[in-house]
Amino acid sequence: MVRIVKAPEERREEIIHCACQLFLKKGYEKTTMQHVMGELQIAKGTIYHYFRSKEELLDAVIESIAERKYNELRTILDQSPGNGLERLFVLSTANQNAVHEENLLAELHKPVNAGMHTQLLARMITNQARLYGEVIEQGCKEGLFTTKYPRECAEFLLSAISFLTDFGIYNWSEEELTRRINAIPSLVEQQLGAPEGSFKFLLNLKYH
Repeated sequence: MVRIVKAPEERREEIIHCACQLFLKKGYEKTTMQHVMGELQIAKGTIYHYFRSKEELLDAVIESIAERKYNELRTILDQSPGNGLERLFVLSTANQNAVHEENLLAELHKPVNAGMHTQLLARMITNQARLYGEVIEQGCKEGLFTTKYPRECAEFLLSAISFLTDFGIYNWSEEELTRRINAIPSLVEQQLGAPEGSFKFLLNLKYH
């Protein structure tokens, strides 16, 4: 068999991608480094050259997914003119458009992936709060919002909305979820000091 030599960064990304697929399919706890090695047909020394443990590999998988999503949103935001409120609308709706994320979420919502799901959600919130905080700050300078803490508001609101509307964490009934969703626009407006009704568009988003 001819030995295939790949560039270090290419090999590292290949390992991360393979591990992600295996973690989602088998669950993190049931996946071993040997599984990843077998799937890629690489030696033990190769995988441990890049990742000292399965925990370190999981962290790389989570960072890769979260960073990819951040970069997608960063690109969309940079291409979106408008005031702070208009750009918040863009950010809030952008998450609805990625088909590949539907499959990812379906796998993450399985009980076997609960730990990975929670870690990924937390990492994505931390990353995306930088973008939301930037736009909220823009809105404050424009007189649309009055909060003194743009970044903190972003972290608080993203955390609350993401966790409370996630069926992988809370097994809400439709009635319970609807009650919470209906309160979101008003709660966001109060936190940001925004005019009443300015965030009604949040009611049209898809929550999972």
